[in-house]
Amino acid sequence: MGQLISVIGTWMQSTAQLWLVYRLTHSAALLGVFGFANQIPVLLLSPLGGYVGDRYNRHKGVIATQTAALFLAFALSALTLLGVVRVWEIMLIGFFAGVVNAFDVPIRQAFLVQMVGKEDLPNAIALNSSIFNGARVVGPAIAGFAIHWIGEGWCFFVNGISFLAVIIALLMMRIEKTSFPAEEGSPFENFMQGFRFVMSDPPVRSALLLLSMLSLLGLQYSVFLPIFAGEIFHRGAPGLGLLMSFAGIGALLGALHFAARTNYQELARWIATTSAMFAVGLIAFSQSRYFFLSAALLLVTGFSATNQMASTNTIVQSRVPDQMRSRVMAVYASMFLGIQPIGALIAGGVAKRIGAPHTLTIFGMLCLLGDLVFVTRVAMRREA
Repeated sequence: MGQLISVIGTWMQSTAQLWLVYRLTHSAALLGVFGFANQIPVLLLSPLGGYVGDRYNRHKGVIATQTAALFLAFALSALTLLGVVRVWEIMLIGFFAGVVNAFDVPIRQAFLVQMVGKEDLPNAIALNSSIFNGARVVGPAIAGFAIHWIGEGWCFFVNGISFLAVIIALLMMRIEKTSFPAEEGSPFENFMQGFRFVMSDPPVRSALLLLSMLSLLGLQYSVFLPIFAGEIFHRGAPGLGLLMSFAGIGALLGALHFAARTNYQELARWIATTSAMFAVGLIAFSQSRYFFLSAALLLVTGFSATNQMASTNTIVQSRVPDQMRSRVMAVYASMFLGIQPIGALIAGGVAKRIGAPHTLTIFGMLCLLGDLVFVTRVAMRREA
């Protein structure tokens, strides 16, 4: 429940930040730069996050990252409510939030196993995804109307308050202490140990490479939603909130669908199927000029992307040794979240020249091509 409240606030802030950058600049390129600033620390610092997660108390680590995120939300709220916020300040706070995520993601993913154990791990991943995507439905919808009525600053303030719920929940937990033998080497050397494990395990390697393509190209559609809401559909901030919520509804349905699975065999084929669904949905969305058709297509992309992410996470978590879990999850974070800023810069630059719709069409086609390669090399093999 604490996580649900907190993530609703996080999605409110994400929606309000995108709209604030768009309102101040009306620039596709700067939306891409914002995405880059927000996500590049994950690529650069995830090895250090994994190093910390395998050596220190993960429970305390998650509490620390959530506390840091709380202060960043309040700082952005204060600047916005005082009417002095500038684009570079939004970028800077986004960068610091990315630094927090670079530690939070590998530590949190490894901490999940300590909470529930390996037996319940697939369902725990699906439940966590359901919470995340349930908030993804509610948060943007609230934010869209809140921006229209009271402004972006109060969305940031609500997010800061919402972190108290998850911090209190974490403080209430009683987790059995787990210690692993200390490993030699620097954070980079330990990250490379995780990377070598990933590259030596064919199912993990293939699933993560396809997930990287989704992150690099496919998920960049969210950066351009303010442009679709404002310039193509003329729906303003409420329209942005509704579009993001429809994507969230699809993601929630995808998470619930994955949670309902009783058989976790042949996940590679399911990854191939959902990857193709995402690519086709993205291409259709990029060419649609009808608001509710576009919203329905975002529901399809949300459903398929969440299933692909949950399936990949399950494959990785089920095959990694406990003593390497944080390091491997740091590689996971780098290949999934860390690759997004590069995609954001590419997307912003391309969209500046050919427009957001054509950019997403090209990205969808490239995702479909990547899925075809995955199908021929991995998913159709008997052992997959």
